[in-house]
Amino acid sequence: MGVARIHIEEYGCSASQADSEMIAGLLAAEGHTVVRGEEGADASVIVTCSVKDATASRMVHRMRRLSSRPLVVAGCMAEAEPGMVRRIAPRASMMGPGSITRAAELVGEALGGRRAEALGGSDKKVGLPRVRLDSGVGIVEIASGCMSECSFCQTKLAKGGLRSHRVGDIVRQVRADVRDGCGEIWLTSTDNGCYGHDIGSSLPELLRAVSGVDGDFGVRVGMMNPMYAGRILDGVADAMEADPRIYRFLHIPVQSGSDSVLASMKRGHTAETFERACATMRARFGRFTVATDVIVGYPTETGGDFGQTVALLERTRPDIVNLSRYSSRPGTEAAGMARLDEGVTQGRSRRIHALAGAISLESGRAWAGWEGRVRLSGRSARGAVGRNFAYRQVDVEGCEGASGTVEARVTGATPHCLLAAVIS
Repeated sequence: MGVARIHIEEYGCSASQADSEMIAGLLAAEGHTVVRGEEGADASVIVTCSVKDATASRMVHRMRRLSSRPLVVAGCMAEAEPGMVRRIAPRASMMGPGSITRAAELVGEALGGRRAEALGGSDKKVGLPRVRLDSGVGIVEIASGCMSECSFCQTKLAKGGLRSHRVGDIVRQVRADVRDGCGEIWLTSTDNGCYGHDIGSSLPELLRAVSGVDGDFGVRVGMMNPMYAGRILDGVADAMEADPRIYRFLHIPVQSGSDSVLASMKRGHTAETFERACATMRARFGRFTVATDVIVGYPTETGGDFGQTVALLERTRPDIVNLSRYSSRPGTEAAGMARLDEGVTQGRSRRIHALAGAISLESGRAWAGWEGRVRLSGRSARGAVGRNFAYRQVDVEGCEGASGTVEARVTGATPHCLLAAVIS
């Protein structure tokens, strides 16, 4: 079968979004028409995520739904749980996160009624063609895999060890994205904190190089684990201070406030490591956005351990908390542990959710009266939404368009965004 209409859908992190864009670009380069809706498509590609039970259940549902036509299952679930994918969708082809350059080949096999697999690859994911999900955002994967051995996480099974891309290749990708009109660049990987460890480089070195790209754009530095963030934090702060285009934003997932739980999780850091990182960046910049991740209900978490997580959040006041209830993932070390009572986990989740919302609202209200530039990225019921220098989401009233930048004044806040009005 020749060219066809290929439906693509993606789930999970920004790296999965980037994979979807590159798969779409590679298929379009072969003459296929990429469509977002499944209606009328000749084949489907689903870029999967398997980080949580709920997400995995959603993937199973979608694979079953899409199996009525030629299907390629891509992403983390294909790599980490190939046996499960074969059971759920026995006629589907599979493509791991490191094999996306074979997208056109696998889609061609699927269209011809043949089943194929491309797992365990190590693709270089810079310089590939793309069909962007958001024309204003350039998602640049700076590395694949990680150096951690977390007991609960399936990512290592899906993406393997750290493989950093060369600084020059990344800079060329950023330059191309800016030339294509991207006003925001996301530097993403499984763990930005260990970027370059395998090639004699580092995240601060990369940020200095990216700062050499001309243009009016913002740079969002993606997640870095506390275990590796400590050694580079001053260098990252120096790069932010030298280039105001780098958002004053840090995503550093603590997961628990209990050192005992962190040790069982094999996270490689202590709660104090996270606390010190928050204090360092806020002391340096004042207005600075800290995002973190918290897991409640890990099998070894006692009531006292949970209390330490609550206390840590109350002390550090992170602006954004991504909350998850522990879910057992196949193939991980923690999968064999006895799970806590679901009622206990739900109760702890509700308490953290309420606390995180209160902290976020308090943090947002502290911005009242601030005036400055907001880079717009989309429309809202009030006008348009965008980001300020600290990567705070701002809902700006009275904007005609949803792109470019405006000067705005913050007038209020919700737990999720700042509210503002245009002043010029």
